[in-house]
Amino acid sequence: MRVKLTPIVSGLDRPVALAVRKRDAAMYIAQQSGKIVALVDGKVLPEIVLDIHDELSTGNEQGLLGITFSPDGSLLYIDYTDTSGDTHVQELPMQGRVAVKAKRREILKVNQPAANHNGGEVIFGPDNMLYIGLGDGGNQGDPQDRGQNLNDILAKILRINPVRQGASPYSVPADNPFVSNQQARPETWMYGLRNPWRFTFDRSNGDMWIGDVGQNAFEEIDYAAAGEKGINWGWSQVEGLHRFKGANPAGARLPIFETSHTGGYCAIVGGYVYRGKAIPSLDGVYLFSDNCVGKILALDQRGGKLVQEAPLGISANPPTSFGEDADGELYVLSYNGTVSRFDPA
Repeated sequence: MRVKLTPIVSGLDRPVALAVRKRDAAMYIAQQSGKIVALVDGKVLPEIVLDIHDELSTGNEQGLLGITFSPDGSLLYIDYTDTSGDTHVQELPMQGRVAVKAKRREILKVNQPAANHNGGEVIFGPDNMLYIGLGDGGNQGDPQDRGQNLNDILAKILRINPVRQGASPYSVPADNPFVSNQQARPETWMYGLRNPWRFTFDRSNGDMWIGDVGQNAFEEIDYAAAGEKGINWGWSQVEGLHRFKGANPAGARLPIFETSHTGGYCAIVGGYVYRGKAIPSLDGVYLFSDNCVGKILALDQRGGKLVQEAPLGISANPPTSFGEDADGELYVLSYNGTVSRFDPA
């Protein structure tokens, strides 16, 4: 399994998300500082897709954090923190390769109590519903115990239909796991997450993989088979496989993999299951990294059980996110401004 990273563009300003859209050869790159650019054949197009740099907070875990397109490619969705540090998820129509800023629509606003653990992932699932990742609101140790509070929108992965319904900017799918629970936010798909910075779906089978950033000692990768919902991932009672505030809650799911900070790890960066054609030996393997170590790691599972974990012998400097193009080829984004493609060595 010999793999290399091929830089395809450099000089970007803290790239943190990559998205593609239907019937478009461009890749779209979100920069944490507030601009989205389009990339074709390794070149950044001169026309800016969107610029909201003057509307953002600029802390280490704040800014423009996530982008995705509607399944038909006509709408852009963005996740960012405003000048007060609060999270916004907004929808903008696309005109060519430019987002129409004057016609943007607020889907969701979430007050953030601190500057960190904002989540930031927005992605459409195989069911064409919009999934949104939110961290526990920051500070240390989830002091408000939001992770285990189903009535709090933080520390969750949400699932909504972003189509306006009457006066509401979105609707809650009837098959969400907590729609009939009066003590829960109906948007909740999964809970007990500290900061699900990046989560993705396996394009082949719909399985869900979550990179959840840890606290003092452990980072974790969570795995859920396609369609599983309502899972409690245990935070802040547990961190990874270990007690944090107490015992693992009854029925809570343990991660499929964890790393210890004693090895230099500090913030997991969730990736994708490889389904491209260029590297057949990686088919079905989940690739991810860590913001401090930078090594690209590979996991393989069978029936929800880890069967193999191995480094690929390559590193990013330092990685912020991963991306997948229309053909299933994978990319890693680096804080130093580089986007690189996984290629056979």
